[in-house]
Amino acid sequence: MSARDIIMRSGTSELTPAAQARHAVAPVAKLFDATKCTGCKGCQVACSEWNDLRAPVGTFQGSYQNPMELSSECWTLMQFHEVMDDDKFSWNFTHTACMHCGDPSCLKACSTAGAIIKRADGTVDFDADKCIGCGYCVTACPFDVPKLSPVDHKAYKCTMCADRLAAGMEPSCVKTCVTGALKFGTKEDMLFTAQQRIKQLHAEGHTKAGIYDPAGVNGTGMIMILKDITKPEEYGLPKDPQVSTPNTLKQDWIKPLGAAGILGLAAVAVIHRIAVGRNVVEEEESSSDKADKE
Repeated sequence: MSARDIIMRSGTSELTPAAQARHAVAPVAKLFDATKCTGCKGCQVACSEWNDLRAPVGTFQGSYQNPMELSSECWTLMQFHEVMDDDKFSWNFTHTACMHCGDPSCLKACSTAGAIIKRADGTVDFDADKCIGCGYCVTACPFDVPKLSPVDHKAYKCTMCADRLAAGMEPSCVKTCVTGALKFGTKEDMLFTAQQRIKQLHAEGHTKAGIYDPAGVNGTGMIMILKDITKPEEYGLPKDPQVSTPNTLKQDWIKPLGAAGILGLAAVAVIHRIAVGRNVVEEEESSSDKADKE
């Protein structure tokens, strides 16, 4: 991926042409099938190994989930959610990482130019060299994904293995999944695969199975198959995630209007220069000059 493949930058109001205007790049997506996941944590370990992350060793918190939440050193986490269904105990496993939203709230909240970018393939990435550690992205994310590092005070999250994608490889978490719970490809293909799987689950009697691809954030780059789509909270997912209204107003209205105002003032100045010319201020004659003339 080159700089030409960046279609959105944080902290700017510049309008960039659609990716397809330069060359066609199909949006990509990860597909997580919760009905196939066994909670083996292979994806979590693969992410740590590929990205050289070393989260501190935690303590037992009454769950096989460890650590208990994402951090600057844990970009992928296997969550264990205990639920009761028809008086039967079961686990709902959730592959937790950045959702790569179609309308990324973190990018809209970020005020630093280029610290967060969205590429033509739909992936959202952070640039630690430009991050100032304000934490706006942390509070803006409806999925509670980005985390600030206590060491360098910069925000970090899953990059969808951007370096592997640039080399034509799939993300490390997908590569290591042995149950087929994780797949990777174009979003169109992943949605088709998910729809076929949903038909199969319905035929098996799981009539509440569905696809989690929330419209409130314009879809996501990680779509999920849930056994009961009516209760995403049981997988630790928000039911209707949204981009906050203040961030939308700032990025989509206030910044473009500000840029338009600056361009308007520049245009008025040019028109004035052409129509009226330079302003000439006549210097007043000093009192000594007047005395000499007299």
